[in-house]
Amino acid sequence: MPRARPEKEYWQTAATPQDQGSGCLSGFTVVPLTVIFISVLLASLAWKSNPIPTNPIADLPPAASTSISPIFRIEVRHWADSISKWAAASQLDPNLVATIMQIESCGDPRARSSAGAMGLFQVMPFHFYAVDDPYNPDTNAARGLAYLAKSLETGGGNALLAMAGYNGGIGLIGRAEWNWPAQTKRYVQYGVPIYEDARSGQTSSAALDEWYKNYGVSLCQQAHQRLGLP
Repeated sequence: MPRARPEKEYWQTAATPQDQGSGCLSGFTVVPLTVIFISVLLASLAWKSNPIPTNPIADLPPAASTSISPIFRIEVRHWADSISKWAAASQLDPNLVATIMQIESCGDPRARSSAGAMGLFQVMPFHFYAVDDPYNPDTNAARGLAYLAKSLETGGGNALLAMAGYNGGIGLIGRAEWNWPAQTKRYVQYGVPIYEDARSGQTSSAALDEWYKNYGVSLCQQAHQRLGLP
């Protein structure tokens, strides 16, 4: 959806079959025990070198809050009451919802990406019903946050994995981080620390400031004008 695009052909969710080999032992008789031991050891090290990414704070349960942090930009804070309402309906932390909105649209309800994602939460068209207005804030939130909630559940409550699933598709959650698309890596690089700052009671966020400088200036200026903010 927003960034959640599970159908992209280069973000396959199906497991690739393992090479099976011929099943014969021609050319080999007894394999030395040391060779078997070394092979098992190397395979174990390779597995441990690419674990599913975790984050101590991202693994914590959602903070008990019904409002959003002041770290978010004014364009997102404009939606504070609605974010609290949408978060409650989706059983999500309002600060997680605000983090997603910050990165996706900076609060512009008419935002649209080159890939066709729409609205506040940049939801892809295939998440909507035929009768839906994708740019209606309540509808956009309902479809986008349903996918976010599913991503969070699939990721075992880990906000980092939930963000990765929201951006790159839920099938991404079971993959090692090195195998994630570059866009998803950037998404969690900024999203997780912004969320941590928001939920920990900070009054400013260096991560959000860096995101704004590198990616958010024009997005937030567009949202500011669209919302008619002073």
